[in-house]
Amino acid sequence: MIRRTIREWERIGYGTDETTIPAAQADRIAATARASDFSRIGGNEVLEHGRKGLRARGVVGVIASPDCQLEILPKIESAGESGANNDTLRHRLVHMLAVVWDIDVDTGAITQLGWQRDTILELLIRLFCNKLADAVRQGMPRQYIDQEADLPALRGRLDVTRQFSALAISPQKLACRFDGLSPDIAHNQVMRAAIGKLSRLARAPDNQRILRELNFAYADISEVPTGALRWDLIVLDRTNRRWRELLFLACRFLDDRHQQTSAGPIHGHALLFEMNVLFEAYVAKLLTRALADTDLSVSAQGGLRHCLFERDAGRFQTRPDLIVRRGRRTSLIIDTKWKRITTHVDDPKHGVSQADVYQLMAYGQIYDCPQVMLLFPHHAALPPDPILQRYSIARRDANEDLFIATLDVTGSRRAHEAALRALVLDRLNTTVVA
Repeated sequence: MIRRTIREWERIGYGTDETTIPAAQADRIAATARASDFSRIGGNEVLEHGRKGLRARGVVGVIASPDCQLEILPKIESAGESGANNDTLRHRLVHMLAVVWDIDVDTGAITQLGWQRDTILELLIRLFCNKLADAVRQGMPRQYIDQEADLPALRGRLDVTRQFSALAISPQKLACRFDGLSPDIAHNQVMRAAIGKLSRLARAPDNQRILRELNFAYADISEVPTGALRWDLIVLDRTNRRWRELLFLACRFLDDRHQQTSAGPIHGHALLFEMNVLFEAYVAKLLTRALADTDLSVSAQGGLRHCLFERDAGRFQTRPDLIVRRGRRTSLIIDTKWKRITTHVDDPKHGVSQADVYQLMAYGQIYDCPQVMLLFPHHAALPPDPILQRYSIARRDANEDLFIATLDVTGSRRAHEAALRALVLDRLNTTVVA
C-alpha cells in the first residue's frame, strides 16, 4: 500500500520515491476525486490532475484506491510556529471535526489514536471503533418487536389463520405471535452496516482487529444494504442517548452524498472535508456557545433576504455565513474565509479580495447592519497577536464599519470561545445577561 501525505494547495509529482507518487496510482486517485460530490464542472475542485503531478486544493481528507492512499492535511498553524508536523495537523483537524460534530474526544482517547502512523481516515475509524466497543460492552439497544414462531406450547397469542392453514397437518405445533425483546433492530443494523463498510476500508492492523471483534459481536444482526437502512425508526431517548455520537459517526461513514464517495466502476473511496465549510461551522458552533449568556443570538447560513426585487419576486437570495442579532435587529454579520491573509506591512489591504469586500458591503446594506466582519484563520506568517483592522465604509467619518479579523484555531476549544466572545462583545458593547 502506497501512502502519501501533502497539504492543501501543495503539489506532489509523479515518480517512485517517497516524495512522489507513481503515475498509475495518481490516475486512480484523481479518478476517485473526480467522482466525489465536491468535484463539479471540470472536476478539479479536489485535485488538479496535471501532466507533472497532482495539486491539492481547499479540500482535505483522504482519497484511497485499492493500492494507494493520498492524505491531504489543512495548514492549521499557530502564531510564530515555524512549521507544524503532520501528526499535529491531524490532531487539530480532528479537534475541529469533534467540535462541529459534537463528538466528545477526551484526552485519553486523543493520545491513543496514533497520530504519526495513520491517516485521518484511519484515525476517525479508530475513534468510531473505540467508542462502539465501549458502548457494546455496556449492552446493545434492544426493542420489543412482533415475532412469529411455531412452538410446542402457546406463547403470546395464537395466529388462527396460520394455525389452520400452514400448520393444519402439524397439530403438535402452535402458530404463535408474541412480542420479543430483540437486538435485531434498525439501530444495530446501522452499526453493522458501518462496521461492514469500514472493514473494507481500514488498512491499519489494530483497526482491522477491532473491526473483526465488532463483526463477531454483531453476527446475529441482519445485514441491510445502506440504501435500505431504516433511519426513521431510530429514536433517541434517555435510555439510548449515549449512542448519539456513534449514530452520527456511522451516518458520516455511510452517507456517500456528502463527505465520502464510492463511485460505481471506480474502485476507490474518499473521505473529504471542505475547509471553507468546516471553518465556518467551527466558528458558528463556538460563537453560539460563547454568547449563550448574553442577549445576542447567532444564526448560520440564515437571513435569506434578496438583493433585488422584480415587482413581488425576489432575485439573488443572500445567505451570510453568520448573523449576530440582538432581538430582531441584525447587529453584526460575519463572513468566514479559509484563506491566508498577509500582514499590513506587505499589503495595506491584507490581501483581501475585492469581491469579498463588495459582498460584505452588500450584506450591510441589505440587512441594515452597521458592522460587518471578514474572519480569517491566523497563521504563522502573521504577527503573534490576532489581527483586528477596522475600515469605515464609503466615508472616513461613516458609522458603518468593516472589520478584518483573524482567529488562531490552534489551542483549546475554550481559548477559541473566549477569543470569539471578546471579538464580538467588544464590537457591540454587550453586557452579560444575569
